[in-house]
Amino acid sequence: MTTIAFDHRARRLALDAVLDEARVDLVWLPIGADLEYLTGIQRRVPTFGDVNYAHGWVAGAFLAPGRDPAFILPRNYVEFDLPDGVPGEVVSVSEMDDGHALFSRVARSFPAPRTLAVGARTWASATMNLLEELQNPQLANASRLVNRLRRIKSPDELELLRRACHVADGAMEATKARISSGVTELELAEEVNYHLLRLGSRTWSFDTAVWGMGPGDDRDANVRLSQQEVRQGVGLSFDFGAVVQGYCSDFGRTIRIGEPDDEYRRVYEVVMAAQQAGMKAARPGVKASEVHRATRQVIVDAGYGDWFRHRTGHCIGLDVHEEPFISPEDDTPLEAGMTFTIEPSVFWPGRVGVRVEDIILCTENGGVKLNEHPTTLSVRD
Repeated sequence: MTTIAFDHRARRLALDAVLDEARVDLVWLPIGADLEYLTGIQRRVPTFGDVNYAHGWVAGAFLAPGRDPAFILPRNYVEFDLPDGVPGEVVSVSEMDDGHALFSRVARSFPAPRTLAVGARTWASATMNLLEELQNPQLANASRLVNRLRRIKSPDELELLRRACHVADGAMEATKARISSGVTELELAEEVNYHLLRLGSRTWSFDTAVWGMGPGDDRDANVRLSQQEVRQGVGLSFDFGAVVQGYCSDFGRTIRIGEPDDEYRRVYEVVMAAQQAGMKAARPGVKASEVHRATRQVIVDAGYGDWFRHRTGHCIGLDVHEEPFISPEDDTPLEAGMTFTIEPSVFWPGRVGVRVEDIILCTENGGVKLNEHPTTLSVRD
């Protein structure tokens, strides 16, 4: 696939305008999606266990209007995680260096800020050092400021999201041949992961989940993967995503194992109708919470409201879960160019489990799917 080159300097200039409006003098961002968005510095593939270096807390960059970023990074990061370099000065902190002293030196190379914006996932060690060295400036949430830019996707970003959706669609289609009673959920998850990588994903965007729900046991959606064999009579739900040039997809389908009973068919139709209602509501100016209510109301009216137990969705891009959320508490007005999931479900332990999830683009005419995998009822033996 062709690599898309982004104009990170233009993004930083756009951030300068946001900082000026918010009266923020200086920004500190740790390694993460915000910094990747603004500079192109690539994040490592995340792991469950912490992967860290000596002075790992210093890893990040300072940004201020009119200046190139000033990066400070552990030596190992500089040696092994900067294949394409970064725009701006790089201070490398080796194992034997005084990390606090070097971090302070870079911080003090900027004029003392009245307001400092700090990334939401900054190490506490970095925050404490910043407050001490910069004479206790007023703090602001840098991630909320960068989100003003990240939430509206450019045509190039949409292309990468479509590619990530295409990879997830393909992995689901390729895995279908393995789905049958007797295979384990773990085997199917490993099949999905193999196809994600084979089709061009850098990694899976979150933990791949495969789980069955239906009559005969009390299995719930909180057990997302097991070595249990797939059995007749369940709805087998898949939840996974791909990563293409840092942009994530998030995909979900439920496949019936064995001939569906009347309730499964009814619930499946309700869940699909709920997704359609959410997509229809997803227009510019409509609050995120209103899209949630439109989606949920279909399931409530069908008598299954107690079993739609999570939010309708979340924005998505360089992170799987981005703000705003398609959720009852979030009154952010939608804008054309936002991308988010609509993922209604009915999870009733011991009875029925059905869920669908696609990435939706907000347009003037409502939500448009970036995924192309069909949502028609699918049955396997």
